[in-house]
Amino acid sequence: MEYVVRFNWDDEAKVWYAINDYLPLALESESLDELMSRVRTAIPEMIEVNNLEKAKYLYFFMENREEVTV
Repeated sequence: MEYVVRFNWDDEAKVWYAINDYLPLALESESLDELMSRVRTAIPEMIEVNNLEKAKYLYFFMENREEVTV
């Protein structure tokens, strides 16, 4: 089983947040590295609690959108 985790930047709140379509993932952090570490810890716990198929792979995708002023 593979789980895709998307890391997005919230420019208004100035934090990274993680989302996944199948897991009730609600984590955020000012540091992307810290958030990735938290996700690596949380996902196995969420899989176990929700009786989901164990993950063989985690795919991380990051997105950062910024407004450009000219």
